[in-house]
Amino acid sequence: MSNLASLSTHTLSHLDWLESEAIYILREVAGQCANPALLFSGGKDSIVLLHLAEKAFRPGRFPFPLLNIDTGHNYPEVLAFRDYRAAQLGERLIVRSVEDSMKRGTVVLKSPDELRNKHQSVTLLEAIEEFGFDCCIGGARRDEEKARAKERIFSFRDEFGQWDPKNQRPELWNLFNARVHKGENIRAFPISNWTELDVWQYIGREQLEIPSIYFAHERPIVRRNGLLQPVTELTPAVPGETIETMMVRFRTLGDVTCTAPVASDADTLEKIILETASTTITERGATRLDDQTSEASMEQRKKEGYF
Repeated sequence: MSNLASLSTHTLSHLDWLESEAIYILREVAGQCANPALLFSGGKDSIVLLHLAEKAFRPGRFPFPLLNIDTGHNYPEVLAFRDYRAAQLGERLIVRSVEDSMKRGTVVLKSPDELRNKHQSVTLLEAIEEFGFDCCIGGARRDEEKARAKERIFSFRDEFGQWDPKNQRPELWNLFNARVHKGENIRAFPISNWTELDVWQYIGREQLEIPSIYFAHERPIVRRNGLLQPVTELTPAVPGETIETMMVRFRTLGDVTCTAPVASDADTLEKIILETASTTITERGATRLDDQTSEASMEQRKKEGYF
């Protein structure tokens, strides 16, 4: 009895439970899939995924390469962090470019200034075919957007890379089925049950490095369609717009052309966590132009093969 009394008790936090679930899912992917890949963009969600993969598989090497689809319109700070982190880990990084797909004629823009973000689907499907990947691990979360809210952790895609929400497999308890026929694909989302706040709290707890533009910094912007649009070579101010210099930060990182920052003075992880805890709008709802083209824009892109 005295021995039992002397045992120290440790209560798992909600982050411990989420971490444990994500590690289990990563190991399920490695165990069930013959040739998976981890989608790594250099954004906060894929940074967390990478850290979870370290916990799941170190001291060995990852049982999958890192894969990034580059639109050519990404923020340079994010690309630099992507390359730095992959080199730091010593893991293989595969980069495929939307611009290469444009040269092959598989991606055709309606106009030179058309958003390239949705065309990543084509380049991703080409990379899946090139390397024979049967599963792509992504950092999508259910709290981001309503189409992602109804997606399974192991999301089945057909031979055309399309997502049919009515043709998905049951996920009872923690049982996952990654069996596919040749040409079919699984998208696995280990942090599907996490929230944006969970991600930031985990980054803070684990002291993970992140790109500098997640922190508040001064940036020239214009106010456009109710959002703060950064002034860059790709997104210059148009006549009649007033350029302001504001303290802003990015909640999510996508293309320069479709990702807006938010006004913020959160220049530390602690301030970001407090700011995130008080917000009532998801990061995609608040900052992504490509999700605001219609109520069903994300669902349509996913049916076309998007992450």
